[in-house]
Amino acid sequence: MKILFIGARLFDDVDFYLKEKQIESILTESNSDSPNLDKSDYKFIVPRGMDEPLKIAKKESVDGIIPLIGIDDPLMDVAIAKEKSEKLNIHFIASNIYSISITSDKIRTKEFFIENGIDTPRFKVVSAVNDINDINFDYPYVLKPREGQGGRDIYIAKNSDEVDEYLFKHNEILCEEFIEGSEISIEVLSYNGEYLPLVPAYKGETTLEGIHPLNKVRSAPAEIEGLDNKKVRKIAYKIAKALKAEGTIDIDFIFSKKDKKLYALEINSRPSGTRYLTAASSGIHPLTKLIDMVTGEFNIDSVRDEIKDYFALEIPIGNYSGPLNDEPLKKFTKNSWVIHGPSDYERITISGESKEKTLELAKCLIGDSFFDFNLDKL
Repeated sequence: MKILFIGARLFDDVDFYLKEKQIESILTESNSDSPNLDKSDYKFIVPRGMDEPLKIAKKESVDGIIPLIGIDDPLMDVAIAKEKSEKLNIHFIASNIYSISITSDKIRTKEFFIENGIDTPRFKVVSAVNDINDINFDYPYVLKPREGQGGRDIYIAKNSDEVDEYLFKHNEILCEEFIEGSEISIEVLSYNGEYLPLVPAYKGETTLEGIHPLNKVRSAPAEIEGLDNKKVRKIAYKIAKALKAEGTIDIDFIFSKKDKKLYALEINSRPSGTRYLTAASSGIHPLTKLIDMVTGEFNIDSVRDEIKDYFALEIPIGNYSGPLNDEPLKKFTKNSWVIHGPSDYERITISGESKEKTLELAKCLIGDSFFDFNLDKL
């Protein structure tokens, strides 16, 4: 069995699993200084784009292709490459052109939610400051460019002057109602028309400062008063099915503090920023399941039966100096932890068989001084 991976930065998320399964790996990467290049069996430095990876896949007679791309910009090229690859009878595990045309466009995503009866915050598409006169909700407004990844270029405007300033930089924007509440994210495994939502993760409270979730303490499963995690999974399933997703996606929600209602925000058709929380709380490593999709070992009922009921905590720590973990870098076992992220911006994700065990582990690993957040939220 031989699999080609596009992108080296996330390769250490799957390296341990490939070695366990004795699967031969080929890695293509455009950046010769990227981390993880020496972890694969074979590597190729290629120009940006999908043409060279497809040529290599054909020449090397691979069984499948898995893009490990954690940013949004190349995803349409990936979807087009998927179409070409499948004409060559090579498995290509990624979402298709239809899915990406929706998830890469914040306005189309909003329209998709409405068409499928999914609650989403009120919004208006704005191309001139005069357009805000017709908005039927109050400041503050959440301003988003039509295209862009995650929290990139998102701004919370408190008045029309700030909207005008934002419009000077962006021709057409999404102006969205600001909802005070809890940020939730959930990953969905998708293959052959079957969909399995995993564990809702809590990413912190919304703030007028627009603090990115990576700078907050996060936990899974989400434990929020009034929130029904079964309902989160049900809505996530509905979204993934209507989207015709494939591989792994994650969906962002806000659970309103005021009306105790769940609102869908965005869909990301790429490896999720909460994948460590997912793995630590469920025992399911989403990216390793993409490998099972290629090998034919993926069975949605079996994966559902494998899901564990652990509690996970993820904390930004800057640089870790605590005890080392004997397990492979990105592999969780019960009551364990992994360190991830670049130097000076490291995070620790901790998995425990209970919330109490996870907090106990956290204090042993990083000390009481890091526990200056509201534990009642966890």
